[in-house]
Amino acid sequence: MSVDGESVEPGWEVDPDDEWGVAVIATVGRQLKLRREAVGMRAAEFGEAVGYGEDLVYKIEGGKRIPRQEYLDRADEVLGAGGLIVAMWEDVKKVRYPKKVRELAKLEAQAIEIGVYECNIIAGLLQTREHARTLIEAAQPPYSPDDLDRMVAARLARQSVFERDDPAPSIHFVLEEAPLRRQVGGTMVWRRQLEHLLEVGRLRNVTLQVMPTNSDAHPGLDGRIELLKFSDGTTVGRSDGAFNGRPTSDPKQLRIVELRYGTIRAQALSPGESRALIEQLLGET
Repeated sequence: MSVDGESVEPGWEVDPDDEWGVAVIATVGRQLKLRREAVGMRAAEFGEAVGYGEDLVYKIEGGKRIPRQEYLDRADEVLGAGGLIVAMWEDVKKVRYPKKVRELAKLEAQAIEIGVYECNIIAGLLQTREHARTLIEAAQPPYSPDDLDRMVAARLARQSVFERDDPAPSIHFVLEEAPLRRQVGGTMVWRRQLEHLLEVGRLRNVTLQVMPTNSDAHPGLDGRIELLKFSDGTTVGRSDGAFNGRPTSDPKQLRIVELRYGTIRAQALSPGESRALIEQLLGET
């Protein structure tokens, strides 16, 4: 089966360490099985009717796979559920992405200010679909095709933060020059990624800076830094080079993270100079 021209499987693997996700998917699978049996359909017959293999039907009903929306839509039609199976998607979509990604996306969705420094890659919030897929495909050990789809979709879903309004969050990035020069995915994918950076950088609530390769040493050379500030005055920060890279809300530790991030922003090129550098890179191809 295919969606938007891409071959897809009917579901993603369930993370056994995600207790809430396991419980939700197990409940959805059980309801699907009960409705199938209630109309007297065998798994093989049902699989043929919805366009999927019998083994995958069993995996979804057994809570081993997370069903996609297309699967639930087709199951609702085949079983005559009158929209009750379709409605399950509201629960499934809350757990369809990995737990760590969901937690990060939730924080980003609530933050009124987001600051990100990336050392080795272009920040996930700024990646195009093709760029993200190429990076995730390079992981070792490799992801299965359906989990690759899920990881890409999860990364892109976080970018809904740019669509927030009333008020829009203040978002600022500092990216190293070297990853901008790496032609991930080939020339066309790389060019589209640079063009996307320019597009996002023009948003009224986004500030994009580049740290030039010829800059002096700075406190971000040992990894990623992220700061999230919320409307209640609280802040969550993380720095790969401090506190074992774990998120922290401790005031003393946050001062260190904020000092590091502030120093990096001060050393980076201005937004205007950064745009000019990206445009220069585009002009070199």
